[in-house]
Amino acid sequence: MKQMKLYEADDKMISLIKDNYSLLQSLGSFGINLGFGDKTVKETCEMNEVDTYTFLAVVNFTINGYSHFEDDEQLDVPTLMHYLEASHTYYLDFQLPFIRRELEESLDADDHLARLILKLYDEYAHEIRRHMKYEEKTLFPYVQSLLENRYVGDYNIETFSKHHESTDKKLRELKLMIIKYLPSNTQLNNQLTATLYDIYNNEEWLQLHAQVEDSIFVPAIRRLERQSRQSDVTKNITSMVFKGGADMGEALSDREKDVIIGVVQGMQNKEIADHLCISVNTVITHRRNIARKLQIHSAAGLTIYAIVNGLVDISSVKL
Repeated sequence: MKQMKLYEADDKMISLIKDNYSLLQSLGSFGINLGFGDKTVKETCEMNEVDTYTFLAVVNFTINGYSHFEDDEQLDVPTLMHYLEASHTYYLDFQLPFIRRELEESLDADDHLARLILKLYDEYAHEIRRHMKYEEKTLFPYVQSLLENRYVGDYNIETFSKHHESTDKKLRELKLMIIKYLPSNTQLNNQLTATLYDIYNNEEWLQLHAQVEDSIFVPAIRRLERQSRQSDVTKNITSMVFKGGADMGEALSDREKDVIIGVVQGMQNKEIADHLCISVNTVITHRRNIARKLQIHSAAGLTIYAIVNGLVDISSVKL
């Protein structure tokens, strides 16, 4: 069993590479250039303007599977963003086309099965590209909005987690087709074996990439979301206190105020609907409008709003 080794800031960067050559690609994704001589990890990261703590978190996780990042406030999200974006560029612009060229050179172009293998690979590459482009178009801008204190209430990191579909099935099928069904061609066999080896290596890389997202990036974004929501509630409370709640209160209908009171009293949507003799869908619509008008998304925030604006008496609220 391989013994766990956690690398630290004072370790030589060359030692990390000698022990784990697979880290070479990670260096490029972090924006760390080769030619670092005998510098330590900290010196190399500082020279390349990379957050040392975040670099080591990713390195130690990919090597050892060490995971304890749920409330880790030292992780630098911009560094993680750069790492993931650069990893996408590497895989989409270099690795996927490289493997396809290898396959083309390894297969008999006149063989029907070989053409089907290429088609299967193209389907796999399309799925990978679709997923990574989704992240670039949807997830990364959302994270950037959090970094700029612009919380987007209709999206959260759990939406990304549910969309994080695996492409393992397609890749397993591709490997099995190559190994089990391609006709033997002695002249191309060595080249095809080398290509298959590269496919296995890339499968491992993709698995590690997904694990870094799920185990390091997602917890860091959850923490950003919590901070942003807390900041959002604080700003709204401050605004209500200084304005006496007049502008905010006038924006709400009487029915919306009734719904807020129900939320403050701990009622679920169905209970509020029964109490007010309206449908559950109507309650949901009222709550959506309340959140839009007040920019308050939590029950705690609505409770504070209701107390400040005299909708409920503080003595009737269970704290």
